Amino acid sequence: MRGAGGPRGGPGEVLRVVLKRQRLAVLLSLVAVLALSWLYVLAGAGTGMPAASMSALPTAAGAMAMMDPAVWSLGYAAVMLGMWWLMMVAMMLPSAAPVLLLFDALARRQPTAGTPTAGTPTAGTPTRLSLAFAAGYLTIWGGFSLLAVALQWALEAVALLSPAMVLTSQALAALLLVAAGIWQFTPLKLACLRRCRAPVEFLAAHWRQGTPGAWRMGLAHGLHCLGCCWALMLLLFYGGVMNLYWIAGLALYVLAEKLAGDGSWLRRGAGLALAAAGLYLAAGLVAG
Repeated sequence: MRGAGGPRGGPGEVLRVVLKRQRLAVLLSLVAVLALSWLYVLAGAGTGMPAASMSALPTAAGAMAMMDPAVWSLGYAAVMLGMWWLMMVAMMLPSAAPVLLLFDALARRQPTAGTPTAGTPTAGTPTRLSLAFAAGYLTIWGGFSLLAVALQWALEAVALLSPAMVLTSQALAALLLVAAGIWQFTPLKLACLRRCRAPVEFLAAHWRQGTPGAWRMGLAHGLHCLGCCWALMLLLFYGGVMNLYWIAGLALYVLAEKLAGDGSWLRRGAGLALAAAGLYLAAGLVAG
């Protein structure tokens, strides 16, 4: 006798319902992580000042007037690491969602010949595999966050970064903008971007079995994503590490760049705009 609320149609229908619920769980998990990350950013990410308030300040000097310089310690560095990492999650996870969801769908067809298209559906470990893939991806951005904290610490130590976490050196800002603009045209940037835009090809080329294999696949995708976006993420030091509008703008650009198909015009246009802005700052220094 079948329960009133149970699935109908035998074992096949039961499996279909289970897989549907697992896919929904993965999607809801992504949404929850994104929501919590953005809430953290909106709350000021541990800086003691709401991000929206910081972004509303007219100048870095105004921010400095309202904030005291940070006293660096291992504890404060850990707080900054958490801030950077969650900010990277908030900014990068939306553009990685397509490959994460595709991996989750393929993981529900466990391969028998080393490819993601062979085999039959299983309800065994797909969710664990998807979590491992996501963990590998976020590990790469955790490594980037660690380097960003070290750079932030070094810049503040030599008074090149304001308490509002904005570059105080116009020359360094110009160099950063020009470097980010040039990176948009490099072959490595283009190669990484192509892999990020083609999740099916990426998964077919990098498919690995088991949870460790899923984690390594996440690492590989994270490295490609890092190759696309590391220079853009360093622009946070130019616009303000906790400038909400700058954070959201960069996140939207990264998403658009990855979803724009060929998108050469977008990549090249951004590169030209960044390089031109940097040269304009440099020209102002020379004229001054």
